[in-house]
Amino acid sequence: MAKVKSKWVCTECGYETAGYLGKCPECGSWGSLVEETQFVSSKDSKTQDEFINREKPELLKDIQIGEEVRVSTNISEFDRILGGGLVQGSITLIAGDPGIGKSTILLQTSGELCKNNKKVLYISAEESASQLKLRAQRLDINSDNLYIYPQTSLESIKAQIEETLPDVVVVDSIQAIYSQNISSSAGSVSQIRECCNILMQIAKSKNITVLVIGHVTKDGSIAGPKVLEHMVDTVIYFEGDKYKSYRMLRSMKNRFGNTSEVGIFEMHSNGLQEVKNPNELFLNERSQVAVPGSAIIVTNEGTRPLLVEIQALVGTTPYPSPRRVTNGVDTSRVLQILAVLEKRVGLNLSKQDVYVNVTGGIDVSEPAADLGIALAVATCARDVVVDPQTVIIGEIGLSGEIHPVNNIEKRLNEAVTSGFKKAIIPFANKIDYEKIDIVPVKRLIDAISACVSKV
Repeated sequence: MAKVKSKWVCTECGYETAGYLGKCPECGSWGSLVEETQFVSSKDSKTQDEFINREKPELLKDIQIGEEVRVSTNISEFDRILGGGLVQGSITLIAGDPGIGKSTILLQTSGELCKNNKKVLYISAEESASQLKLRAQRLDINSDNLYIYPQTSLESIKAQIEETLPDVVVVDSIQAIYSQNISSSAGSVSQIRECCNILMQIAKSKNITVLVIGHVTKDGSIAGPKVLEHMVDTVIYFEGDKYKSYRMLRSMKNRFGNTSEVGIFEMHSNGLQEVKNPNELFLNERSQVAVPGSAIIVTNEGTRPLLVEIQALVGTTPYPSPRRVTNGVDTSRVLQILAVLEKRVGLNLSKQDVYVNVTGGIDVSEPAADLGIALAVATCARDVVVDPQTVIIGEIGLSGEIHPVNNIEKRLNEAVTSGFKKAIIPFANKIDYEKIDIVPVKRLIDAISACVSKV
């Protein structure tokens, strides 16, 4: 009879120990060990590796690349973040909040791949075949090459893949399937690691493209061990505001393309539709009347420049300690900018509440947004406005100097396309550009003087 034992597994690196430890000795994470129950059989069972590759090594110069290394999904925004399309034999992980559209985008992708005469096997571990059929009807998907297989057993899934030999396999989701060789329940660290490892071996040995959906925890990270993200070739996060209709796919890891690339979609009743002009989406809610505390920046998301509006609100606080509230930007970065405004510009914010918001729900993380944040705060505090036809680009140093940014010409081209007439840029990025009025600045105080006007 099987014996019941328990072990503690680190969710970050997969380290296993017999007892609880506050700190993982392998990766140094605190509070990351979770308990798992396992059943140990009294009889020894011998396992055989079915994926042993007995091929001999090849010289790099002798390796031939086929014509169809990449397969287009017919969804240009999805192809963008993938680096041009799906790579054969790769495994891609897509994660996001519940109900944000992970299953929808992959079902749409499956339908488009079938139009390219690709055979797709959709493993539905969370929905029945009839439920998936209803979703497919809503998305107007009906193909002879799309196979639906509602199954949670990894061994059954593996057998079906070997029998069907599809070009693409979709697994929805990795947390819902389990292997009979692992005694713990589905979704545990051991199960997720083992199932992903088997799927990766299938993808590499049989040259099958695998798309895997992953759940996220309450703090936004992918559920399961951190090693899961290291095993796959591409990691894509599905982001969006549940109160608005648009969604963003962001590439966090890509062995075959650029990282931090984004694709913009809008959710409709018939599925996700591509947004061809994302700048119009982010600026369409902008007030036509210039108000203090608003500035337009050009941020880079991967290879795509985006124009977004930074809003700031500064007011006297009734509390002993002023509040610092941010949405869409890093709070510590904003605190640093406020310190520079106080020390280098002479703006007294010690008794002022400061709120900073990025409209549209997008998260801006690059330092090139520093100057836009500083000008939004400064103009609101002094009750002046930034010229509405001006875009602001630049990183702020602690001494108040403006540091250069990358891809300045691409950013300016995007500003010109969107109809802006003036650009405040770092002096080190000064270029000859006739399409827009360029104002190069060396220090923060110069930028404030160059772009503000009275209300």
